[in-house]
Amino acid sequence: MRASRQDRRTAQPERTEVQVMTVGRIKSAILGTGLATALAGLSACTTMVDNYGYVPTDMQLQEIQVGGDTRESVADKVGMPPLEDFRRDNVWYYIASKTETYAWRAPETVDRQVVAIRFADGGSVSNIERFGLEDGEVVTLSRRVTESAVPDMGFLRGLFSNTSLAPSLPSEDAL
Repeated sequence: MRASRQDRRTAQPERTEVQVMTVGRIKSAILGTGLATALAGLSACTTMVDNYGYVPTDMQLQEIQVGGDTRESVADKVGMPPLEDFRRDNVWYYIASKTETYAWRAPETVDRQVVAIRFADGGSVSNIERFGLEDGEVVTLSRRVTESAVPDMGFLRGLFSNTSLAPSLPSEDAL
């Protein structure tokens, strides 16, 4: 029996050179496609980093003398805050933040710096403060609630009240 199995193995036709080259090309194409797909998948999962704003460096802030410098000299040394909202009567705010976005996830703020340069009534610098993300708190900017002019009714009742299929609604006096 052993001899017949061996005869069967040797009896198979040998592949031609063209068939070997074609199989080699197909294997190379599959390997290349797989490698390209893996690299595309990995690059889609990289973290995107966004930097916003401007904050003077510690060296720049050391050049400012408390009690000696004015708004004009501070503007010459470190520049003015970019937005007018950051320039108030007695304080200038410089704000910078760094956010990271990974794949499909929501952006996450990983660093935030706030520099506040306060001015006295005469216009001279009275204080320089630096705050980081760890110093921050969630602040509600506005808590105004507008009363609704629409009476409290269900969705379907409100929907049908504007059509000819409207059920009869009780009057305000009946309530």
